[in-house]
Parts: sequence; structure tokens; C-alpha cells
Amino acid sequence: MEKPVWYTFQEKIKNHFSDLGVIAETNVTIKGVRTSHDVDILVTSKYLGQNIKWIVEAKHWNNNIPKLHVLALKNIVDETGADKGFIISQKGFQSGAIEAAYNTNITLLTFEQFISSTNDIIEDKILDTYIERFICSQTRYWSHSKEVRIKYGLRRERHDYFPEFSVQFIIHTISNAITLGKSKIYPFELNTSLPVQFGDNLINNFKELINWLNINFNVIDKKMIEAEIEMQRNGDFNPQFYDFYEIKGQNI
Repeated sequence: MEKPVWYTFQEKIKNHFSDLGVIAETNVTIKGVRTSHDVDILVTSKYLGQNIKWIVEAKHWNNNIPKLHVLALKNIVDETGADKGFIISQKGFQSGAIEAAYNTNITLLTFEQFISSTNDIIEDKILDTYIERFICSQTRYWSHSKEVRIKYGLRRERHDYFPEFSVQFIIHTISNAITLGKSKIYPFELNTSLPVQFGDNLINNFKELINWLNINFNVIDKKMIEAEIEMQRNGDFNPQFYDFYEIKGQNI
């Protein structure tokens, strides 16, 4: 028996979310603060501590979606504590619906727009976790005095403009890499200005960017651990932790 078009439309949306690596379920009943709600698709995931909970309404209609459905979905999103709501339309949206969704956590997309834009949303979520990791690495690096960082090979000598290795050179390039990834302008090149590069410098897509970030974060994590072990052995381990935003302006 042939599936109805609305069912096929809904399954295409669900499968696309699944291909992005998140959990997508169709025809789900979820509990809200006051009542339960039946939703077309529930998307959930957890990536490096970041929770994702999206409610998706699939509308395979021949007419544009009216404002009423935007308001109804907004109520469900608020009631259930979801992060975002999506209405995916085969046709499009009335002007009132677009106005109602403006500056809210409700996103209105045609199916074609959905395919292209959801990749970007997921990528942004993942890059946000790397921003947190960057802040932790930066804070850890700055917790040691300049003299200690030089002594244990974490940064260049004062007048050494072409060092063999520098954690801060890599951290600076990681910051650039995340910024470029957020801009989604591929390809781009990453260069730490060190004689040895870690990972391929030419980044053609998001997957290659994540691979480069993981490699370089692992390099500085390993170097920091080795240096801090030596500091402890020599009695030089005396980190001073400050708020990252207080120290990030210091001289390298």
C-alpha cells in the first residue's frame, strides 16, 4: 500500500535529522507544564554536554501556512521547555506567520531551506562546545606566569619570533579556526606559524575542521600535562586562575 504524501514528507525530514547524527522520532507525545502535546517530530541529542531539544511540525500543504500554526507551536515549545521549534512547509508561509515567528525561537522553512540550513545549525552547536574548550585551554595556559611558560616550553622566548613550539600560537590559530568555521566560508587555510604543523592546513569542509581542532587541542593538552608534571617535580607549579576575560588581553 502506498504511503500518504504527508507521511513520506514527515519521514524525509526525520531521516535528514538522523543523518545529522541526532535522534529524531515521529508522532511523539511529550509532556508540558500544563498538558501533553502530540508533535510530528521530536529531535533530541547531547553533544559534549550541550543538550538539543527541538519540536518539528511537518506541513505538506498546498497552501501557505497561516499565523495560527506559528502561535500554536510557540505555545508547545514554551510549555515543554524545548530549545527551538520548526515548521517545515512544502509550499511556504503567509506574511502573518512570518511576522509572528520573527525574533522568536520558531524557525519557518520550506523543505529545500530546511535541508541546507539545519546543517549550519548543528555545526554551530558543535562549534559552541569548542569555544568552551578553547576558553578552558586559554585559561589554563594563562594561569602560569610568563617566566614559567617560557621555562617549560609553552611559549616563545621574548625575542624568538620563529619558535620551534608555542602553545599560544596554536591557541591563537584555534580561535581563528572556530571563527572561520562559524562563517562557513570554505575552503580556508590554517597556519600556526610553527615549523611543524599538526593536521592538514587546508580546510575544505566542517568535518575536516573538526578533525583539525581535535588534533591541535590534543597537542596542546599533551604539552600542558607534560609541562605541568615537570613544574610539580621542580616546585614551579603555582597556577593562578583568574576569569578568562580578565586575562585574555595580556601580552603573549
